[in-house]
Amino acid sequence: MNKEIFISESFTNSINQYLRCKNKPDGIEFNSFLVVLVRILVIIYDELDIVNPFYLNKEEVLYRNLQKYGYPRNSIVSFFNMFNKFDENPSEKVFIELQKSVVDMFSKKKKAIKVSSGEIEKIKGLLFSPDACNSLIVSYNFMMTKNPYEVMNYFITKISEEENEVKSVRKKEFLNLEAYEILRYSLDEIEKMSVDELDAVNKKVYNFFNINVNTINKEYLLNKAVYNYSHPKSAFSTGNGYVDILFYLAITATIGFVIFILTIIF
Repeated sequence: MNKEIFISESFTNSINQYLRCKNKPDGIEFNSFLVVLVRILVIIYDELDIVNPFYLNKEEVLYRNLQKYGYPRNSIVSFFNMFNKFDENPSEKVFIELQKSVVDMFSKKKKAIKVSSGEIEKIKGLLFSPDACNSLIVSYNFMMTKNPYEVMNYFITKISEEENEVKSVRKKEFLNLEAYEILRYSLDEIEKMSVDELDAVNKKVYNFFNINVNTINKEYLLNKAVYNYSHPKSAFSTGNGYVDILFYLAITATIGFVIFILTIIF
């Protein structure tokens, strides 16, 4: 625990409560509003990013940690101001805005790096809504808001926007054009396909050439397979050019020798 003021008295008290009550996850203190906000910060940024600056009393380090996924510094300042304001005089407006702030922080993280579905569920469970993970959180939410689903709806909207954004920027992945021709797809048809349609055709191409789509060097294998398909080997070919030359020379020599023997005999 830290007896010095870190960021503000409200934030200091909330972190101390978090540290003191971690072993009582269903307790009143651990599920009080400001402590839950600290818990959400810990999920988003990792406990060390929040607790270490607190122990060292390095406020600037905490600010930098909270900015690492692109969350603006002025928004962090606003968050801490609202944090203090709520502690002094709880209101529905600040209650909602504080939660939207941590949702925005998580949104920045989700855009910056891949987050697991488990992490998303943890955040959802701690947001104050009728579906929260603890009955104390659920009860306090009903007490503080007219619309108990406001924050959860905001969270779902933000997550959906990001997923749609990822889908919208997905580019078409074109394979070896000759491979499409082998499967009787014209270049014009390929260019007119949507991303999803092209993905489906690409899977057909890989399946046709017996290539696993999860293979790291699948493009190389496809190009090689297309070349082999378009340049079938002779029935007498060994696959090695040098050996093939020796093979044909041996056949030629043998035929010549047979003709020579037949000439002598007859």
